[in-house]
Amino acid sequence: MKIDKILVIGACGQIGTELVTALRSQYGEENVIAADINLPKPGTKNHLCLDVLDHEKIEAVVKEYGITQIYLLAAMLSANGEQNADAAWKLNVQSLLSVLKIAKEQKLDKVFWPSSIAVFGPGSPKYNCPQQTRIEPNTVYGISKRAGEYWCNYYFEKYGVDVRSIRFPGLISYTAPPGGGTTDYAVSIFHEALENQHYTCFLTEDNCLPMMYMPDAIRATLELMNVPKEKITIRTSYNLAGMSFAPCDIAAEIKKHIPEFKVAYEPDYRNAIANSWPASIKDEQARKDWEWKPKYDLKSMTDDMLQKLSEIKGMQLPVVEEVY
Repeated sequence: MKIDKILVIGACGQIGTELVTALRSQYGEENVIAADINLPKPGTKNHLCLDVLDHEKIEAVVKEYGITQIYLLAAMLSANGEQNADAAWKLNVQSLLSVLKIAKEQKLDKVFWPSSIAVFGPGSPKYNCPQQTRIEPNTVYGISKRAGEYWCNYYFEKYGVDVRSIRFPGLISYTAPPGGGTTDYAVSIFHEALENQHYTCFLTEDNCLPMMYMPDAIRATLELMNVPKEKITIRTSYNLAGMSFAPCDIAAEIKKHIPEFKVAYEPDYRNAIANSWPASIKDEQARKDWEWKPKYDLKSMTDDMLQKLSEIKGMQLPVVEEVY
């Protein structure tokens, strides 16, 4: 019986931190190799220091460990990408081309590569943005992700590489710090609410964006990768919806737990990036092809996020009496 051996590149990032744990629960710790350019926490097992731009080293790792699947998560996100366009393009596109080439030559079973709602632009529908629509990204991150989607489709059509992808919305996690994205406020706001009861947001209070709690994102990834090949109809990247909210919405939900919490708004260049993206998206193809359905909404996500973060920080949430 064939044993799946999985390589996760970018394992120390926001997605990778939780995805490695989930994959090891499914496939066994010894069968999931975590790799990142950064060193892991002390005591971490099966971790390699790996530069995603080192093609020869990745290929050597694939051969040495008998890798059958690669999850390529390494990327420079939207806000950081605008500060260093050349590096963002090189990292985001060249790494994907390298992995696709290795997948083709080594005949890997599957590849996962995340895209983003950043592929959409000012010309895309603002509300309920569909899978197929006008797509004109105006950030380096978005351009690199759109190019990557076409490369994924190309390698599937031309070489039969089974690469699968999701256009992730903004992701919210309690296990890893923000990674330089435009939606990072939705992570930082929880930390600041607990520690300082005050947060200064870099978006306007009404700038609504598609978002998702990390447990849903991890589950969606695993569900997509476990679907039979013949059911996958999108070989660029699937739209995926969780919830949509603006900074004022999440602030109001947090205030239900921390009544003294206050938010100030000082929008910067990231607000313009957010304005170019849809406020909500449609994901009917994901729901049809692999029966995707989110579990968390804004309320349940906020409840869980504050509880988990307070435990990590050794803090106790105030008890707020409900008014009937």
